[in-house]
Amino acid sequence: MNMKHWEFKPKSRIKEFFGEKLISVCAFSSLIIVLLIFIFIFKESLPIFTDDFVKEEASLGKMVFQQEYYEGKPAKWSWQPNSDIPKYSLLPLLIGTLKAALVAMLFATPLAVGAAIYTSEFAPAKLKEFIKPVIELLAGIPSVVLGFFALIVLATIVQNALGLTFRLNALTAGIALGLAVIPIVFTVAEDALSTVPVSLRDAASALGANKWQVSLTMVLPAAIPGISAGMVLGFGRAIGETMIVLMASGNAAVISASLTDSVRTFSATIAAELAEVVFGSAHYNVLFFIGSLLFIFTFLTNLGGDIVLARLKVRFQGRMK
Repeated sequence: MNMKHWEFKPKSRIKEFFGEKLISVCAFSSLIIVLLIFIFIFKESLPIFTDDFVKEEASLGKMVFQQEYYEGKPAKWSWQPNSDIPKYSLLPLLIGTLKAALVAMLFATPLAVGAAIYTSEFAPAKLKEFIKPVIELLAGIPSVVLGFFALIVLATIVQNALGLTFRLNALTAGIALGLAVIPIVFTVAEDALSTVPVSLRDAASALGANKWQVSLTMVLPAAIPGISAGMVLGFGRAIGETMIVLMASGNAAVISASLTDSVRTFSATIAAELAEVVFGSAHYNVLFFIGSLLFIFTFLTNLGGDIVLARLKVRFQGRMK
């Protein structure tokens, strides 16, 4: 019997050297581009801390904590950059951003994780090949289309179902945001569940556990780090999303604990006002300061997620051993 021998050509050190350098350049280019974007955004917001006129008109204390006074009466924290007495309080924008993002996560996480568990553990192979691409197809829908759907269809449904006063509010915007978050959480969670070793499933089945018991007591705890990573990524997407909240939130910068009131988010404020703001004005610098806050907040969210994931991996992987 003749055996076919495979022979590999000797490596070219020159090609290998240039290949390694090309990969390194691509990697460092991505880091440099992100760093340059942050430097530009922070540079445009720097006059808040350095320019005396801008510091007086839009000081950090006024933007976050201080109350303005108009005709001797205290005015609550508000975002009114174009009024006779401009007010740049970021508190209503922060609350609106968090309300929309939290509603999105509360809506998207159970659906995405449940769909991931069913697809990974219970769905037949042919059905799995259909479910996964359809859910991931949501990620390819432009956010402006989801915003238009929320504005025309979803807002009416939510208002009629709950008898709300305002069609556009944090609840409607959060549900629409959840539609954009679902494919992110689902994809990461399904991959995490699929990578759990088959030996864990076999061991639990050998002890007499049924499919539900195997999934909930063995597979799900082992995949918790991956599922948590998907939730962190989804929360970052919800915080930074623009068009959906711009079209479906009502864009009212008010402080309210109710989810049925209109809200305004950081990203929607930048999108709505930056194109018409006077270049170099205090309003212009504050908008870039909001962009810097979004950048920093997203970075800290991802960093905190990585720390939590590292601890979860040690905890659950150690338990599995």
